[in-house]
Amino acid sequence: MSWIDLRSDTVTQPSPAMREAMAAAPVGDDVYGDDPTVNRLQEFAAELFGFEAALFAPSGTQTNLIALLAHCGRGDEYLVGQEAHTFRYEGGGAAVLGSIQPQPIANQPDGSLALDDIAAQIKPRDVHFARTKLLALENTIGGRVLPRDYIAAATALAHERGLATHLDGARICNAAVQQGISLRDAVAGFDSVSVCLSKGLGAPVGSVLCGSRAFVEEGKRWRKMLGGGMRQAGVIGAAGLYALEHNVQRLAEDHANAAFLAGELARIDGLAVSTPQTNIFYVDVPAARCAGLAEALAAAHIRVSMAPRLRLVTHLDVTRAQLRTVADVFTTYFET
Repeated sequence: MSWIDLRSDTVTQPSPAMREAMAAAPVGDDVYGDDPTVNRLQEFAAELFGFEAALFAPSGTQTNLIALLAHCGRGDEYLVGQEAHTFRYEGGGAAVLGSIQPQPIANQPDGSLALDDIAAQIKPRDVHFARTKLLALENTIGGRVLPRDYIAAATALAHERGLATHLDGARICNAAVQQGISLRDAVAGFDSVSVCLSKGLGAPVGSVLCGSRAFVEEGKRWRKMLGGGMRQAGVIGAAGLYALEHNVQRLAEDHANAAFLAGELARIDGLAVSTPQTNIFYVDVPAARCAGLAEALAAAHIRVSMAPRLRLVTHLDVTRAQLRTVADVFTTYFET
């Protein structure tokens, strides 16, 4: 029996068509710039998101770190949300490897950083302070989509104050689909953007970092230093290219499935369920019921990362029928 895995959209398997594209991909040594499939992926991604160039790397953690290292030097700082992946979940790489100081700012309920808080944390040019160089935002963040007018205001503020702007767009395609806008419009205002190919888009590995040609050239140096220079990488680059060509608009199915499951779980007494904007939502489970619920779900071959604040994530490998099963297991457990 196959498992229904709701832990994350990183668990997706490459489809048969994606595997065929991987098997047929022409390859070369990408460190030399000779891999035609990776080159095509980078060119396609840059065009799709409206940048001059793009860089393929093994992970979103690495593309985010490359961006921070390219934008900031030793003793510089970047402004970032306390809930942001670059601050909380990437091992402190900017500080450890780049001597870059993060200046965390409290996220608002919608995931944004208040403009007044951003302005207040930009340091004066004084030897006592780290040099504020960069504003880093994330979209989506915890499944929440940042409003377009907010992004325009935040990036304009940063540029007016002499800061560069970076977007951790691991799930930016989800945001664009939810808002019904182009990917170019979704990243407008940012000097660089990291896009994950191995989450809802379904590729097995990889992210692309988009920016100016000069920025990407600097990024190549950092990628090599971080161990991200790959050789015949077209085998996995082909999966990323297929994902961008075929799997962006289908994200709407994941959003609809999340809304369906959230609606079913909200019917259960004792559960508080957030309203999903994209493919991620949260269920507040009484702590005393977590262990039993975990056992009931595992018995039905359903995987979750059990916690009182339970995150559930829909993706291309989960069907509506399977989510009906999930809802039934929850209902049965809480009604007995």
